[in-house]
Amino acid sequence: MQLFLTGVTGFLGGELLVELAKKQEIKKIYCLVRAQNEEKAIVRLKKVFDLHNDFFDPNKIIPIVGDMTDTQLGDKLMSNPLLKNVDTILHSAANTSFSKIYDDLVVKVNIGGTKQILEWAKSLKKLQVFTYVGTATICGTTVKNSVVTEDMSPNLESKHLVKYSYTKMMGELLLKEYLPADKILIVRPSIIMGDSRQWTPRSYVILWALATLNELRLCPGNPNSNVDVISIDYAAKSIIELLFNKNRKYSVYHISAGKTSVTTPGKVTDAVAKYSPEKPVFTFVPKTLLADMKKWSKNTSLINEENHLYKYSDYLDYWINNFGDNSKLRILFFALEPYIDFMELGQIFDNSRLLEDTTIGPSIPAHEYLKVTGETIKQINIFEGAVDF
Repeated sequence: MQLFLTGVTGFLGGELLVELAKKQEIKKIYCLVRAQNEEKAIVRLKKVFDLHNDFFDPNKIIPIVGDMTDTQLGDKLMSNPLLKNVDTILHSAANTSFSKIYDDLVVKVNIGGTKQILEWAKSLKKLQVFTYVGTATICGTTVKNSVVTEDMSPNLESKHLVKYSYTKMMGELLLKEYLPADKILIVRPSIIMGDSRQWTPRSYVILWALATLNELRLCPGNPNSNVDVISIDYAAKSIIELLFNKNRKYSVYHISAGKTSVTTPGKVTDAVAKYSPEKPVFTFVPKTLLADMKKWSKNTSLINEENHLYKYSDYLDYWINNFGDNSKLRILFFALEPYIDFMELGQIFDNSRLLEDTTIGPSIPAHEYLKVTGETIKQINIFEGAVDF
C-alpha cells in the first residue's frame, strides 16, 4: 500500500500518522505538509513522532510540501512523480475553527482544498479508496435530543452552528462529484476530546472548553444534556481498522460514543472537579445567563438585584479575584458559546455500523477517561485557547 495522508501535523492526523507508520502493509506514507521546503517539512513530521518517542522512519514517511489553500495544489500533486503509485488517500486535513472571523479560511481549506485533493485523486490510476474524515455534527441543529444515524446526513436544509460543520457536509457531497461510490469511505468522528491514555494529548482542541469551565465553575448550560464524546486514540484506531477492513458493509460510519458510552456536561465536570478543590463547586445555570455574563464582563455595574445573575455574586467575586481583567473574561464567554450550543443539542450519534464491522468495541466514556486528565487541563492557557479557537 502507498498512502497519501493530509492533516499530519494536526490533532487527529498526527495520531493517524504515528499509528499508520507501524503498519507493515504500508510501504510509503506521503504526507502533505505546509512548509517552506522539504527540510523544514521533515522537521515538522519528526516533531509529531517525538511527542511520545515514537520511531520516525524517513524512508517510509515522505513529506510532500503543499498547502490546502493553494489553488494550484491539485496540479502540483498530479505533476509529482513520487505520487503516481498512490493507491490509498486518507484526507484528514481541515480548519476546525469555530470562530466566525476565520469563516473564509475554513471555507477555503475545507471546501477549496478538498476540491484540489479530489482533482488529483480522480487522476490516479491505482486508487483503491479515498477516505474522507468528516464529522458527525454535519447533521446540524435540525436534530435535537435524539439519536442521529448516518443516513440522516448530509441534508442541505440543515442549519449549522458553525461554518466548520457546514463545510464538512459540503466536502462529503463533493466526493460523489469526483469519484465512483465504490472508492469512497466516509468516517464521521463525533466530538474528539483528549486522550484516554495517561499522557499529554497532541492538542488541547475541545479540551480547552472543559479547561475553561473548570476555571469559571459557573457553567451556562444543561448538565444532563447528552454529549457524544470520544478520545483521540479511539478515533484513530477506529478509522484505521475501517480503512483496512476489505469486508466493510457501508461507505459511511459514525465513530462515536453512541448510546452505551455517551456522557453529559455534569458527569464530565465531576470527573475533573477533584483536581481543583480550592475552586468553587461546579454550578450549572440556564444558558440564557450567558448573555448576562457577557454584559457583566463589559460593565460590572450592570448586574443588580433584579438580574438573575445577581444570585451568583460569589462566583462574580471569584472571577474578579481569579481573572482580574474583565475584558479577558468577555473573550472567554464569546469563544465558549458555540461549545455550549453543541452541548445543548443533546445529540447521540449511532455507532452500530462501527461496532458491527470492526473489533474496536465501545469507547470508554469521557467521564471515565477524563478522570486522569485533571492535571493536564490545569496546564491549558485558556486565554490563548480562546483566541486560537
